[in-house]
Amino acid sequence: MRTPLVVANWKMNGSREFVEQFFAAFKLAAGTAQVAICPPFPYLPAAAGLSGQQGGIALGAQNLSERDQGAFTGEVAGAMLRDIGVRYVIVGHSERRSLFGETSDLVAQKFIAAQRADLIPILCVGETLEQRDSGNTFDVIREQLQAVAGMTDASLDRAVVAYEPVWAIGTGVTATPQQAQEVHSFIRDSLGSAGQRVQILYGGSVKSDNAEALFAQDDIDGALVGGASLDPEEFAKICRAA
Repeated sequence: MRTPLVVANWKMNGSREFVEQFFAAFKLAAGTAQVAICPPFPYLPAAAGLSGQQGGIALGAQNLSERDQGAFTGEVAGAMLRDIGVRYVIVGHSERRSLFGETSDLVAQKFIAAQRADLIPILCVGETLEQRDSGNTFDVIREQLQAVAGMTDASLDRAVVAYEPVWAIGTGVTATPQQAQEVHSFIRDSLGSAGQRVQILYGGSVKSDNAEALFAQDDIDGALVGGASLDPEEFAKICRAA
């Protein structure tokens, strides 16, 4: 059995005060899913201390460098993240791909860098609305997965995959449970022998009122939650649905 996992991606939101208020209000009920919180880089230490007090909450980062160290101003290495208690790191989020030009090759390098640092990469894959309307959803996702699977040092057994249809991120539009399940099933089959062990999350306007129907699908193991994760009570409801 795969344990459900719900990940909060706060993106570029928050403050030190927000972090304190969030953890004061967020109550994780016993027996719910694994939970990870991914705040912006400056607030990782504060979140580490507060999440540790609650127990059962892992710390995640939103990005990392493909390099391990050196003269790379503004970058953050995986070992640095691990050093402050980070367990997960998001790689290949659609916003990194579209806004910052990250290619599938670069995403694969970051995936390997995460694993070198003993972090668990959360590999994001997904298609745009144009690609879906053109019938290319599976081709796009296959290419994104193969970029990582083709790397000699990559281990999909030590990773999480998040399907995030780009057309559903921040738009209020959510893939139907059936649409999401279809793609999740394709991803699981594409992962070969690792497929039955890897947690595959859904990301795209997940809220408490649609979470239960999504999590009821056979191949949806949890969620990567954006905007709704900034509300501690709403996020807790999503976690309880998993």
